[in-house]
Amino acid sequence: MAWFALFIAGLLEVVWAFFMKQSHGFTRLTPTLITFATMFASFGLLSWSMRSLPMGTAYSVWTGIGAVGAFVVGAALLGEPLSPMRVAAAALIVGGLVLMKVAS
Repeated sequence: MAWFALFIAGLLEVVWAFFMKQSHGFTRLTPTLITFATMFASFGLLSWSMRSLPMGTAYSVWTGIGAVGAFVVGAALLGEPLSPMRVAAAALIVGGLVLMKVAS
């Protein structure tokens, strides 16, 4: 159950990063409120998952899901550049996440 909570926490990190971008520096109310609500939920689930998972593993997986997810959302929804080097970097992060899971 801790791994599932950690996965959801990572997805929520992607959501709050996206809405932080949409808030335009916290000047738009709705995206700002969504940012803080999903940030709170993401941190809460991360904290809960750390009760049974090692801190280094949980934090690495959480940030990795957030980083790769933000990269994908940025490219798919915001038109951010998608170069072979950026894709390779994201693939290396995913590889690291898989190794963290296997090593746990």
